[in-house]
Amino acid sequence: MRNRRNRRRKLRDIQIEIPNSVKTMLKVACIFMVLLCFSTIFALTTSVSQKVLARVHVNGVDLSNLTIDEGYQKLNETLKSKKKKNIVLNYEEYETTISLEQLEVTYKTDEAINKAYRLGRNRNILISNYQIISNLLFGNEIEQTIEINEEELEKAISDIEVKLPNAQIESSFYIENDQLIITNGKTGAILQKEQLKDTLIREIQNQIIGKEVGILTLPIEIRKPDPIDIEAIYEEIHKQPQDARYDEANKKLYKEENGIELAISIEEAKNMLAEEKEEYTIPLKIIKPTTTISDLANQDFFPNLLAKFTTRYDETAENRATNIRLSSEKINGTILMPDETFSYNKVVGERTIKAGYKEAGVYMGGKVVNGIGGGICQVSTTLYNAVLLANLEITSRRNHYFITSYVSPSRDATVSYGSIDFQFKNTRSYPVKIECIAKNGTCQVFVYGMEEETEYEVEIQDKVTEVIPYTTKTIETNQLTKGETQVIQTGVHGYKSEAYRILKLNGKVISKTLLSKDSYNPLQEVIEIGTK
Repeated sequence: MRNRRNRRRKLRDIQIEIPNSVKTMLKVACIFMVLLCFSTIFALTTSVSQKVLARVHVNGVDLSNLTIDEGYQKLNETLKSKKKKNIVLNYEEYETTISLEQLEVTYKTDEAINKAYRLGRNRNILISNYQIISNLLFGNEIEQTIEINEEELEKAISDIEVKLPNAQIESSFYIENDQLIITNGKTGAILQKEQLKDTLIREIQNQIIGKEVGILTLPIEIRKPDPIDIEAIYEEIHKQPQDARYDEANKKLYKEENGIELAISIEEAKNMLAEEKEEYTIPLKIIKPTTTISDLANQDFFPNLLAKFTTRYDETAENRATNIRLSSEKINGTILMPDETFSYNKVVGERTIKAGYKEAGVYMGGKVVNGIGGGICQVSTTLYNAVLLANLEITSRRNHYFITSYVSPSRDATVSYGSIDFQFKNTRSYPVKIECIAKNGTCQVFVYGMEEETEYEVEIQDKVTEVIPYTTKTIETNQLTKGETQVIQTGVHGYKSEAYRILKLNGKVISKTLLSKDSYNPLQEVIEIGTK
């Protein structure tokens, strides 16, 4: 009996030692089981709930415990404010902006909201549990997909390229009477377009996720122009004279063409080009054809006025008026055959002092400055509107940096020799003749030709889609007494606008085609404040 009691006492005195690692595993298992039970209950609750899980964000926007509609509204309101912000780019003194609205940036909001809502709602309860636990511990950041209108992005980059100050200029040439004028190129800035494109896409994404975007420096490379190749130029300009003729069977007119030869040898021309000069003049031998259009039995190949357009200018601004008159004279009388393309820069030629052009106000580097040939853009603009109304195809056209005073937004066409050209193509069945007359403060362009079997009535419709208010800059000066102010540059609002060409037949609209979407920068107002 005593022995039995002793054995029981010994058994009670024995203690079982459990290792720490096993204790830890048991604790983790308990915690996991609690979380699993909790998350399972939560998953079942979530499956019938209409709200997004807590700690879920889309591009930094908190959608915790919101319904799909509430989340959609909150996300859109946030994105709407972000879209109003501009990306500022600069190079030296040149500065420009690109807005997300201009690039027609769109967001896949539905996709992001649905992705947020589906968290914890998987058909597999284990996956749902994992998503819920992960979300509670770490949160969830969903990246919203964006889409950019590639065409608008390319246009914006191209627009920056042509307006870039101190840009590299390749050598160019044109024929003036019996002379070949070759202009030497200039070393200058080349915009790295692909690099800029990648940068803009990255910065747009940064704006969407809430990162502050500072002023971006345009990626620029300084490059020399290609050397002048007189042999290639000769191959392009050399031709035999061709008589005008009329194909009666096909009712087709072929206009005359002058023959062109160099009046000196290629070697002599190369020796001339070996000198360091801005411009070279090489004599040509012009060979006239035997028969011209006017010799063809006095037939009238341009019986109908197809279109006309008029703009007005200040005749007292003598330099500007001179430039308008000279460029108009260059264009006047131009005949364009079917499928032939007109180039404003080729027809008008380089605007130089030698050619008679004067200094007048031009847009350069985002500012209004004096430059040779100021005013010729009014002629290109007048021509642009006339050929639009004649239903010809525009192949190259750009709007000004700032709004113009002589036409409404989206109705202008700027030009700059060596960089920006205005071009159009005669897509009619018959040749057209351009008459351009500038006098008494009016610039007029008339387009004559032969009416088609079906002739449409053409209407150009333009509208402003957004006004961009100008900003004001103040400069202190000791030239004025304290408290006195003087406006040295009047501010002008910027605009976004569109233009459409409407074709009608017997008063009924047949088509409405978008011609362009344009953006005009605001001109900053500058005020001097006296300190004297």
